[in-house]
This record gives sequence, structure tokens and C-alpha cells, in this order.
Amino acid sequence: MAKKLDKNLIFLQSEDCRARIKDLAAALKKSSPLTKYSMGQLEKEGIIKNPYCIFDYSYFGLILFKVYFKGGYIGEKDKSKIISTLSDNQYVVSIYELAGEYDLAVEILSPNPSRFNKELKKIIDEFPTLNNHKITLNMVTYIYPPTFLLDDPELAKRVKSYIVIGGDRPVEQFDKSEMGVIKCLLENPRIRFTHLAKKANMNVNTAKKILKKLRDKKIIRGYKYTIDTGKLYIYKYRIFIKLHNMSQEKEEQLKEIFLMTKGVTSMNKIVGDWNLELDVESLEKTTVRQLITKIREDFKDVIENFNIMEYYDTYKKKFLPSYLFFQEPAVI
Repeated sequence: MAKKLDKNLIFLQSEDCRARIKDLAAALKKSSPLTKYSMGQLEKEGIIKNPYCIFDYSYFGLILFKVYFKGGYIGEKDKSKIISTLSDNQYVVSIYELAGEYDLAVEILSPNPSRFNKELKKIIDEFPTLNNHKITLNMVTYIYPPTFLLDDPELAKRVKSYIVIGGDRPVEQFDKSEMGVIKCLLENPRIRFTHLAKKANMNVNTAKKILKKLRDKKIIRGYKYTIDTGKLYIYKYRIFIKLHNMSQEKEEQLKEIFLMTKGVTSMNKIVGDWNLELDVESLEKTTVRQLITKIREDFKDVIENFNIMEYYDTYKKKFLPSYLFFQEPAVI
């Protein structure tokens, strides 16, 4: 089934879940009705799912913590209960299932370390089996498009080469109208302007102006779909790298290699047992091995340690926590 799928369409749609059908059809040189039908089939089959808006959370004064849980559940029933509870947590923004040293990766956005510790303690108190875990602090993330999917490399020019979120940003203050638009896009990134305006209690032109302002200030960085890698027979791994004797020059070389390498979908600079997390996807398992070999050979003088885990599934993916919209101090 995977061979019959239009991977060019999957790429373009996953990179912009708000893209108009006529624009996608023009890029693919296909009719709008055929493109619309193909898009519907991709959603119906769950090949693209869970649309999300990429917000740069650092402008909200938030800190991203990642918690890797080991041996937290025995069977599917236990796993489902844990994932359901974590999904309802107002500070949890992403949940991934892994294979390897750890079973679950959970991302938590918090205003400070103290709040994070309280939320993590609540989770462990409810599920004591999650007591075995490792924590990392995310500093900055580079998000790359999955260009390895493309049959037509020219289509890569239609999307950004990468997006950067996190890091040292000035904290912004958002008024009630802006928070209304942000909340609508967090809940439904594909919402049309007429519905967004109605839900946020404003006219359409105001909604468009606010959205443009948020994009121009790089608070909103994009709108994407999650791709079901299993249904496309995509191999997905997270590579953990511990560095030593790292110079600014070597760091720039690493960034350049990852930018130019098909299959690298994100790079995270972190604080913890590792310094870098690299997400790699490929239609061929050998490609992943070749990339790992290349990194080890080219940077053997700065790589102290290496670890790899396989991704199984994504259960939740957001870039802002829902608690922001239930506390008065979050708006002015």
C-alpha cells in the first residue's frame, strides 16, 4: 500500500496542515478534486494525523523538560491508562512511545523547575511504576522537514529548510485577544478564519491581523501534521550524543551536516546525561546506520558516548501547555 501513496503530497500536507487545496494541487500539477480526495484518504487512513501548531514556547517564559520513563507498564491496559492520564495533564505537551532503554518520553512545559517537580511528583504518585526515569532540560530545537519522502526534490524549496524554537528569547506579554487566537490554534491548527473569529469573539480581519503579527514575530513558526511512520514503513530513531571538547566550530559543522542530511528531522540541544538528541527517519534501515557511522567517524574526537532508541508512536504533540489559558497571570 505504501508504494501507491503520493509521498510528495504527504510531505507538503504534513509541512503545512493549513495549506489550501488549490495551492497543493498547483504544486503537484494535479487537479483540485483529485488532490482533495487524496488528502481525505490520507486522513481517513490515519497516515497523517494529529495536526499541531508550532509555537515558540520560550516567548511565553516556559521551560521544556523531557522525562524518559523505564519499565512503567506491563501490558496494553496499563499503558493506555498511563497515556490517557498524561494526556489530560495541563503541563504535558508531548508523549512518545519508545523501544530500547526507555519506554515512554514525556515532554513537560513549565514556568519554572519547581512547578515541573510538582507535576512530575503528581505523575509518579499516581503511577509509582514510573519512578524509574531520566530528566533532560531542552535548550533549543532545530526542526527539519522530512525531505527523504520526496520523489520531487524541487518541492523542498516550498518549505523552510529548518525552524528554530527555544533558546534565550525575550518574554512577550499577550492581551486577551491574542491569547484567544493562540488558544484556538492550539486546539485546532486547521481552524478556518470565520470559525476562529467567532470562537475568539472578534471579527475576521482582526483575527487575520493578530495571526499575521504572531507569525511576523516568530511566535508561531508553522502548522504541521504528525505522520504515522508505521503505516508508511518509516524507520524512526532518536540518537543521544554525549560530547566533550566541543568547540563552536565543531558545533557549527554538526549543524551543517544535519541540515544537509536527508532523514534528520530534529536536533535538540539539551542539558543532562547527553548534550544532543537527534531524530532520524528513513524508508531504509541502512540509511540510518550509514548516518550514525558518518557522525561517529566525522566527530570521533568530540563524541564521548552514544545511545539509540527506536520510536514506535506519537500519542500527543503540542507546543504550548493548556494551563496557560486557565490562569489569569498568563494574560494582560
